[in-house]
Amino acid sequence: MAKINLLPWRAERRKQREREFQVMMGGAFLIGVLAFLVALTWMDRVVQGHQNRKDLLTREIAALDAKIKEIEALQEKRETLLRRKQIIERLQSSRYQMVHVFDELVRTLPDGVRLTEMVQAGDAMNVKGRAQSNARISAYMRNVESAQWLRDPDFKKSTLVGDDKGGAYEYELGIGVRRSEDEGSEGEEGEAAGDGSGGAGGTP
Repeated sequence: MAKINLLPWRAERRKQREREFQVMMGGAFLIGVLAFLVALTWMDRVVQGHQNRKDLLTREIAALDAKIKEIEALQEKRETLLRRKQIIERLQSSRYQMVHVFDELVRTLPDGVRLTEMVQAGDAMNVKGRAQSNARISAYMRNVESAQWLRDPDFKKSTLVGDDKGGAYEYELGIGVRRSEDEGSEGEEGEAAGDGSGGAGGTP
């Protein structure tokens, strides 16, 4: 019976299996590397997408901050203009008011009374002058009390200069200045009082 030597075939078979195993391991390694690269690329895209959205939000927030600052600057400019307008209106009102005040200071002087000095501080004036008698000073104070632009006369002093027959009285008064707003408020109060009295009179 003939004998067949199987050792070379087995060795060749073993080498073939080793090559197949190496090919499989190399393929698995390549697949793993490819999967890792795909995952890494996907993660990069995700991170880049988040970064793009973050950058967009940052730009929008910066644009909103710029608009807010612009609005605040416009608001501040508006308030500044309003303050200037109010100051100008007050100055104009004060100028017209002083014309009326000086006019009434003269018109309210009764005969025998004259002014020698006037100092104003805000809504208050201090006036000095000479009068023929204390009665004329009292008349001057009554005229001031009923004046439109003057109010609250305050007697400070009266000093006789000279003898009783030919002398004069040096006086000093405090006088308040009535502002146009006060006139308006008093007028409104008067109208309200008139309406109230009229309504009361019409009630049976």
